Amino acid sequence: MMVRAWARLERTRSAAGTRSIAAFWSRLASSTANAEEGKNVPEMPAFRYTPRDYDGPNAEKVLEIRKQYMNPGIFYYYKKPINIVEGKMQYLYDDSGRRYLDAFAGIVTVSVGHCHPIVTEAVINQMKLLQHTTSIYLNHQVASYAQELAAKMPGNLKVVYFVNSGSEANDMALMMARAYTGNYNVISLRNAYHGMSPDTMGLTAHSTWKQNIPHGFGILHALNPDPYRGKFGNDGKEYASDVQDLIQTASSGQIAGFFAETIQGVGGAVPLAEGYLKEAYRMVREAGGLCIADEVQTGFGRTGSRYWGFENQDVIPDIVTMAKGIGNGLPLAAVVTTPDIAQVMSRRLHFNTFGGNPVSCAAGRAVLKVIDDEALQENSFLVGNHLLSKLYSLKKKHEIIGDVRGRGLMLGVELVKDRFSKAPAKVETLAVFERMKDLGVLIGKGGLHGNVFRIKPPMCMTIADADFLVDVMDVALSEL
Repeated sequence: MMVRAWARLERTRSAAGTRSIAAFWSRLASSTANAEEGKNVPEMPAFRYTPRDYDGPNAEKVLEIRKQYMNPGIFYYYKKPINIVEGKMQYLYDDSGRRYLDAFAGIVTVSVGHCHPIVTEAVINQMKLLQHTTSIYLNHQVASYAQELAAKMPGNLKVVYFVNSGSEANDMALMMARAYTGNYNVISLRNAYHGMSPDTMGLTAHSTWKQNIPHGFGILHALNPDPYRGKFGNDGKEYASDVQDLIQTASSGQIAGFFAETIQGVGGAVPLAEGYLKEAYRMVREAGGLCIADEVQTGFGRTGSRYWGFENQDVIPDIVTMAKGIGNGLPLAAVVTTPDIAQVMSRRLHFNTFGGNPVSCAAGRAVLKVIDDEALQENSFLVGNHLLSKLYSLKKKHEIIGDVRGRGLMLGVELVKDRFSKAPAKVETLAVFERMKDLGVLIGKGGLHGNVFRIKPPMCMTIADADFLVDVMDVALSEL
């Protein structure tokens, strides 16, 4: 029913105007409500929390203001956007007080839970003492956090640079690799996403995220080691041969570095083929390059089996970038490297106004503590495995599910027209996406064609939440 509705909407868009579209959605809402009469819909797990009364502008007014005063390039989810005004742990509340299960965590940014009391208290306490200073002065929050974060890193990754976002962290890693090696060419992967600055846009390999401006000088993109869509299946060594080919044919034979996410986030929760990084890292280092792990989404225990995503491939990078979940929503990111590589930055003055802000660092320290004290890495492993098992069962029931993949609480569900051609089921994905919201689950969407559900909730998600999510997805898929 929903797919036919979406197809009718597309025809309506091309044939009529806004009034016809509004009438269509009115009819669709009515038919959906009628279809639910006498039907059992999944019930969200009980949660002992009462949101505050909200007396601010409603969704329609906020959208009106946003359209008038904010960048038109900023997109929003859903045909009728929801106005989120409060959050608590794994749940969000709209302006009417309705509760939703947050299965996307502010785009994989809320790691330990919305408004977690320990993180909130740490931020408030620091705000009362000192809101801002910079690295030209000493501050215990910044220094202590660097020490505590370095203690979480394997090998000799012991020097920390604080910045504000994942794009900024990857920018710095790129500059550091080129300065340290004296080489210029850098290899990234197709289907990768590393940011939106001019340099990181070059590392990114999605046309949808690239402005039509000069960017990406010296960036080479290797074949993506995608176990589902790649031509070599799950054979990491076969894919890695393309890295060697790029070094020999598209560079001077010497490169500055190699960037990779261990599970591609924006690209649709795509894990790298087994053994890929170990082989690629060897080739890169033989060509004089540094190996850079983008842990912006996979870090801090989210994959469950390991604290850092790259550890799942049994490698240790030369530089690690991290952001998003590092501060549970505060603007905080970091670049971690070895003492030897870090020395290259001392050749010139280096300064970052907000990098290492004491309030953000207080939040970062609290996040590390909560992950350990509340065993959230272990929870990601247990709940993630349970969720994977349930999603595999759902795949057996619904032919439209082409692939279920990921680790821990960084999962993807790809919808396809059929399992032979693997043609992206874009319209169907949008229909299920909207329906899941109506039933109380906010989920992410990604991949180059927008046909992959990104399931990346706060790491405090429970087994009951996972069951609810799958039940809701089942209902939505069954209505196609």
